[in-house]
Order: sequence, then C-alpha cells, then structure tokens
Amino acid sequence: MLTGRRSRPAGGDRRANLVRLSGITPDEVAQELGCGLDGLQAPEASARLARNGANVLPSSGHRTLGIALRQAKNPLLALLLAATFVSLVVGQRTDAVIILAIVALSVVLGFFDEYRADLAVRALESQLTRWANVVRDGSTARIPAEDVVCGDRLALSVGDILVADARLIEATDLTADEAVLTGESLPVDKLAAPGPHDDELAGMVLAGTVLRSGHGSALVTATGQDTLLGEIANRVRAAPPQSEFQAGLQRFSMFLVAVTAALTIFIFVANAVLGRGILEALLFSLAIAVGLTPQLLPAIVTVSLALGSRRLAREKVIVRHLVAIEDLGNVETLFSDKTGTLTEGRVHLEAAIGPPGSDGGEVLAWASAWLDAGIHTRASNVLDAALAADERAQIAAAGRADWRLAGELPFSYQRRAGALLVAAPGGGRWVIVKGAAEEVMQCCSTGTGWGDGWRAAADASLNELLEHGARVLAVAVCKDDGRPLEQQTGGNLDLVGFLAFSDPPKLAAREALAKLHALNVDVKILTGDHPAVAGYVCTQLGIHVRGLITGAEIEGLGPAELSRTVERNTVFARLSPEQKAAVVAAMQRLGRDVAFLGDGVNDAPALRQADVGISVDDATDVAKAAADVVLLEKRLSVLAAGITEGRRTFANTVKYIMMATSSNFGNMFSAAGASLFLAFLPMLPTQILANNFLYDVSELTLPTDNVDEELIPRPAHWDIRLVFRFMVIFGPASSIYDFLTFTLMLQVFHAHEALFQSGWFVESFCTQTLVIFLLRTQRVPFWRSKPSRPLAATTLICVVIAIALPFSPAADALGFQALSPAFFFALAGMVVTYLLVVELAKRYFFRHWPSLVGGRPPSPLEQSSVASN
Repeated sequence: MLTGRRSRPAGGDRRANLVRLSGITPDEVAQELGCGLDGLQAPEASARLARNGANVLPSSGHRTLGIALRQAKNPLLALLLAATFVSLVVGQRTDAVIILAIVALSVVLGFFDEYRADLAVRALESQLTRWANVVRDGSTARIPAEDVVCGDRLALSVGDILVADARLIEATDLTADEAVLTGESLPVDKLAAPGPHDDELAGMVLAGTVLRSGHGSALVTATGQDTLLGEIANRVRAAPPQSEFQAGLQRFSMFLVAVTAALTIFIFVANAVLGRGILEALLFSLAIAVGLTPQLLPAIVTVSLALGSRRLAREKVIVRHLVAIEDLGNVETLFSDKTGTLTEGRVHLEAAIGPPGSDGGEVLAWASAWLDAGIHTRASNVLDAALAADERAQIAAAGRADWRLAGELPFSYQRRAGALLVAAPGGGRWVIVKGAAEEVMQCCSTGTGWGDGWRAAADASLNELLEHGARVLAVAVCKDDGRPLEQQTGGNLDLVGFLAFSDPPKLAAREALAKLHALNVDVKILTGDHPAVAGYVCTQLGIHVRGLITGAEIEGLGPAELSRTVERNTVFARLSPEQKAAVVAAMQRLGRDVAFLGDGVNDAPALRQADVGISVDDATDVAKAAADVVLLEKRLSVLAAGITEGRRTFANTVKYIMMATSSNFGNMFSAAGASLFLAFLPMLPTQILANNFLYDVSELTLPTDNVDEELIPRPAHWDIRLVFRFMVIFGPASSIYDFLTFTLMLQVFHAHEALFQSGWFVESFCTQTLVIFLLRTQRVPFWRSKPSRPLAATTLICVVIAIALPFSPAADALGFQALSPAFFFALAGMVVTYLLVVELAKRYFFRHWPSLVGGRPPSPLEQSSVASN
C-alpha cells in the first residue's frame, strides 16, 4: 500500500513496483494513495508535503570536513606524517615542510575526487523542470515542482518534462521520450488502460522524461529520490567503489607499514639492549622507518599522472580524475555503446527493395508521400529524417507534389505503423501504410509484382535485409473504401516493398578494435537496438560475438550466475540503468578491471561503478559529471591511445616503487646490521633523511622515462608478492656492498665515526642511484633501452651532489668529513662490480618471475575477443 506516504523499495524492487502500478487500474492506485482521481485538496497536499518532504533529488551536501578526514585514512599518509614528525625532531625542517606538502597534495586530490559527485547530482536536478500543472481544489494550478506530492493529479501536454513518477488516468495519443532513463531514442506509447502491453510500463510516466505527443492526466505515485530518476541520483551520489589501482596502492601501503613497523621495533630494541641511550635508539629507529618509506611516492604518482594527462589531452582525451590514467592502463574489459562508437551515429536510407526485377522506385514513390511538404511537414523520428534526407526519395517526392492530404493516422508505437489518406490530382484516394515490416506484412493480403508466392518471396527479401543488420520498414497501400483509417489498415493491404535503413560501421573502428585487441582489451557492446543488428555490426568490424543477451534475460540472476553470463556474452541489449551497473559489477567480481563508455543519464550508475568511467564531449552533463575521462571525439582509437598512455604511466610508477623500496630496504638493512656491532651509529638520522630525500629528488623525473614496448600489450596489475621478492633480492644485494664498504672503512682507512658515516653515505647513494639505469628495463641497458634525458640528467646531478656533500659548507652541519682520493678509487671499483652483479641478478629475476608491469597472461576470452583481420 502507498497510502500517500513515500514507499522506498530498493534497486529492482522500485521498477517492479512501477510495473505493478502500471498493471492495475487508476482507481486501485488512487485507493492505495489514499486520494481520489480528481486530485487533492490544498490542506491535504500541504500535510503530505510536510510529512514526506519536498520533491527534490537527494543532495550529497558539502560535508567538507568528513570528506577531508576520509582522505587521511590512507596508511601511507600516516607513515608520511610520522616522517614529518621525525624530521622536525631531528631539526630537518625543510624535509618536514616538503613531506607535509606531499601529504596535503594527496588529501586535496582525494577531496576533489569525492566532491565531484555533487556535480553529477546537480546535473541530474537540471533534468527536472521547476513547474508542474496539478489539479488542486478542483481546478488546475501551476505550482513549483518542489511542492508536488504523492496523490497529486498532473495535467499533461506535449513538451512537458515530468516532475514525478505517475500513473496515467487518461491518455490521448500520448508518447514519451524516455531516453534519459533507457537510452532509447524512439518515443514510447503511453496508455491509461491496464495491461497486458508490450511495454510493461505503458501505464506510467516517469520523472525526467519528455512528452512528445498527445495529452492526458496522471496520478503522482513517487516524488524526489523515490522516483527512478532519484534512484540514479542516489547511485551517482554514492562514493565510487575503490578502483584497482587505488586498491593496489592500499595493499602496498599496508605491506610497507608492516615491514616498517617490524624493522623499527627490532632496531629500537636491539640498540636499547646494547646500552645506547633510549632517546638516541628511538631517533635512530624512527629515522630507519622514515628511510624505508618512499616519501615522494605521492609526488611521483602525481607527476606521472599530470604528464600522462597532458599527453592524453593532445590525443583529445580529457582526464577529470587523475588516478583514472593508471586505471585506464589496467583495463581488461571495455563495455561500449554501439551508436556513434562502432557506427557513424547517422541513420541513412540504404536501399528501397521492391519485387524481384524492380529497382525499388515504386517503393520510394509511395513512401515519398511522407516527405511532400503539402502532406507531411516534419520527420517524426530518425527513420523519417533519414528518408527525408535521401536524394532518391526527394526526387520521388517531387513527382507527387500535387497530391493532397485527406486524412492521417499518426504513427503509433503500439501499432508500430502509421497511415496517410491521400487524394491524387486526377481523382482517386489511396491509403498508404508505412511501419515495422513484420506488423505491416501481417496486414497484407496481396503483393502485386511479387508473384504467386509473394509472401515467401517477401519474407526471403526481409530476412536477407535483417541478416545484414538493417532496420526495415514496409510500405503497403490500398484504395480508399470510405471506412475509418483504423479499419482500412487492419487488413487487405497490398505490399509494395521495403525500406532498409542502416547506421554504417565506422571505417576507423575496425582498426581501433584491432589496437584494443593488441592491448588485450575484451570489448563488449551495450545497445538499445535489436541484438541481431548489433551482432551484425560487430561481425562486420571483426568482433567475435560469443553470445547475445537482453536485459529481460538477465533479470533475476544471482551474482555468480550473472558473472558467468556476462563473461560468456558479447552483446547486451535493452538494459535498465541498474542492470548496466550490475553487468559492470559482475565483470569486476571476476577480478577484471572494467571501463564503461556511455553518454546518457541512464549510463551514470554504470559510469560510477566502473574502474574507469568514460564519456564524450557531447554527452549529457550527468554522464560527463559521473565520468573519470571525457573523449573530445567519440572514437575508439582515442581510447586505445589512452589505454597505452595509462600503461606507460603505471609502468613508470611501479619502477619507482620497486626501486625505492628495494634500495631503501637495503640501506636500512645495512644500517640495522651495522648498528649491532659498531660503537657508533653507522649513519646519523639527519644523514639517513638526507640520503633518502636526495634519492627521491633524483627520481622525480622517472615519470618522463621511456617504457619498453613489450610492457604495453598486457594489462598492468599490482602484485605485492613480486614487490616483496624484488625488495628481498635486490635490497640485500646492495647490502653486501655496504658491508664491503664497512670493512674497507674500518680495516683499510681506519675510519672514525664521521669518516665512516661519510664513506657509507657516498657509497650507498651512488650504488642505489646508478642502479636505476639497470633496473628500469628488462633489456640490456643503454644498448637496447635508453633512459629519458631528464632522468639521466637528474640522476647524475644528484650523484655529483652526494659526492660533493662531504666537501661542502654543509658538511659540518650534516656530520660529514672529506674523503680521500683512494676511497673514490675503491668506490669506482665497487660501483662497477655492483652493477655487473645486479645485471646478472636482474636477468635471473625476470626469467623466474613475470614482470609486474607485464601483467597476467591473457585469458581465453581475451585471446578470442576480436577475430583476426
């Protein structure tokens, strides 16, 4: 029962309730609402408004503080805040300011990511008109849309934008454009009588939709967030699910927290047991913790994303949400619409098909009656517009310019046909029927020119057209016998022929799909067309269609079965907004990274659900607000370029993570080990921070680095276990040379505290920095893979700075002492041998474990996603 109160069924229950209301009489609906069919009295309307609230879509509010606080939950940011504290304690205020700036930048980026959800909701609100005509106190009044309540009677006319969901009471030739909710471009018939109807919502008019013809009245059954449009607003307002890249970064952060905590506690306890002061041991262990933290990771990620964003902008791809660049590189499955993406998005007349042996001229001659300005002055749908734009049809229309309109039966989406009664100049009146081929042929009793077996011949021609993906209309005629047009069009028509329309495949789409196939992206198609039409287009473009399925067929499937169904099928037709989002979520449950390309309000929930939501420049404001990426041109080739750029960006980000953690771990492992047998700290806390900071500065240009081509074809994924293996292999490898340095400094140079610390500082920095030239690629460095010039320059400059520090004016402040030429001679030998050892270890490592940025092997579905060209 509705009883005038808001009933708030969730998800598919809301649509089911609308279907139920459409199937019962207006009197029964009024009884549930606790009102009459003649509308509400003003006092009752005011009481309902006070009880249920205004008819507005949900607003997410600003919640500035709450959003900002959620950003601080990242464990990596907590580590960086700890690094800030340690830097302040040891007097490194510059380091503290830099790290704090990095934290602030990460928080700000995350804040704006959530805040953009408000923009999508505001755009949704613009779909609602601000006024409505309702019957109050027995007379029609124009009131603000916010004041409409359940039980109000709406007066409906052409051009109205519905302000609420309502059950029709009366409807005369009423059609509604529901593209805002369904994506369907053609209006649908609306009928007041209860079903059964082909459209299960024929008795309902829905918020946000537009009345295209007719007039009527309706009883409001839901307002605001209880409407179907409100459900979309709720989905858009909700925080988007964590993307794969964000989830991977979260896992990496937790891994780093665990390693850092364990190492810090061990070093603190060991140094305290060895008799060093508690404060000294604490500061040293905290400095070790900070040293293990890749402090500039947020900055490296941000720089990588910013550079990627600028490169994508040159490819006419606008990134609204920077982290989406990384996720774009991870994409394995792309859900895309057909119209305008795989096809030109412009329907045109492909052919006029008459009886065998004819040129179709007679078909155009009769169909041209719809184009004669004296008979029919406007195209009522995209097919009529395509007919009007065809030169052949225009010539045929000119030949019948003297015909006069004597009557018209408007096109009905229930009948799926329309009719004209025309009078010829020389006398005689004809009824011309044009509409859906199957329906018109059922009303035909003859087929002049088609022969004795006319129906079989006509069926063969029709089937051939349908198999080639055409939208087909049939044209039939009969002589006027004086009866009403509804009766004359019900039978005894003479079939003239067919009009075949098509939205041709884009010539560039096949090449773009081949690029996506080479990138191991599985393309699945969502369409409002008949599945057979979409299947034909896919076949023409080389997409291997594994299966076709409609929204009705997936309704009611459980999560596991839905995931299997989505994986098995390629084309999905006539899905509701919630079904689109469910299909995306089903693919994500299989562990796939999903991108969704859509441009309508009905696509907004799926755009938010996907790892990467993609829209286009001419999309609705709602779709663009919900998307992460906006394409200035609706071309798949642009998207392929974006995915390639995303994989390059991800590859360079992972380079930093793997090298920074392994080098930092090696240094800290060495420091921890040395602290157990040295009478002094192997490196002062300020020196550790200086080493780590200078190393990070040298890596700031890593986002500009070149990426080996073999890393591009496979979707990239996080693998914490691989990061751990990399860290424990290459970290201790550098520690071996650290301990050789310890031996050299103690046994050969008989170094005291300051000299020892200076020698290890220079050696550790040179080895951990120069090794970037080897570990940045799986190929032979310099010969088969060259670093970018900015990376080479900053790396070498920072090495020179590190070598110069013990001789600089800052040496005393940092606790350094000048080193002898003999040390640098030994250092050169150690660096050369270290790099040789690392190169051998690198070849062993990548031979036994797959590359992180290479991703996983393609699935059988990916291998068969696009047929070979």
